[in-house]
Amino acid sequence: MVVTDWDKKGTSYVLAALGRLVLIVVIAVILAFLFLPLISVFISRNPLQLLATLNTDIAYQALVLSLETTFIALLIIVIFGTPLAYWVAKYSFRGKRFLEVALQMPIVVPPAVAGVGLILVFGNLGLLGGAISALGIDIGFTWIAVIMAQVFISAAFYVFAARQAFEAVDDELLAVSRTLGESPWRTFLRITTPLALPGLLSGAALSLARALGEFGATIVFAGNLPGSTQTMPLAIYTALQSNFEVAVAISALLLTVAFILLLLVSQINRRQRILS
Repeated sequence: MVVTDWDKKGTSYVLAALGRLVLIVVIAVILAFLFLPLISVFISRNPLQLLATLNTDIAYQALVLSLETTFIALLIIVIFGTPLAYWVAKYSFRGKRFLEVALQMPIVVPPAVAGVGLILVFGNLGLLGGAISALGIDIGFTWIAVIMAQVFISAAFYVFAARQAFEAVDDELLAVSRTLGESPWRTFLRITTPLALPGLLSGAALSLARALGEFGATIVFAGNLPGSTQTMPLAIYTALQSNFEVAVAISALLLTVAFILLLLVSQINRRQRILS
């Protein structure tokens, strides 16, 4: 049997088409798996119904507490994380590589493990908790513990993004600024920070989203006390046992906020690429 060039081309075309079909099916399956659970939160209920369901004590208290603790946590992260990120980005020192890896540990460590670690350090019987309790300050199972859990889990996202932003700032610009008589502080505020600002904002948005959705470390270290330590993720957990509709409504709210923050990060990065 003689195989002509036409037969070979036909076979190649069929195989190529079959390969594309398999690729499309694989992509469709993974996209459906990733996005259907998220989309179902919105399409399974009427938007007006979701808004009405949010008008409950458990949702309102959780929302207010989440916003208060998350923004306080973000403020702490920015104040302490910015100089840390700048130091790691611009200075060389022994053990730098180890420190860079250690700073990313909160991203990969199980949140429940982080909560146990916080108890061992700041609990009433912890390494520092006893001394702090002696001063009349209780940390565990209070709103302070909520903030500490959020800071611990989400700080790495800001520090990592801020470090990359500072590394992208040309050292020659900083050197020129100093030769013109500018102090290191004025150079940092007038040169370094404006140039690194898009990266700082992206890191802050990611850190805010992570803190807002924190669950594991919070429930272990701060508990799940309505009106005191019950944030929105914990309210979802509680509502699942009593009122599923409230759980769906709070989930929709968290997903909306997360999408807006990720969209903001995308816009900032896109604008930064255009300007560069």
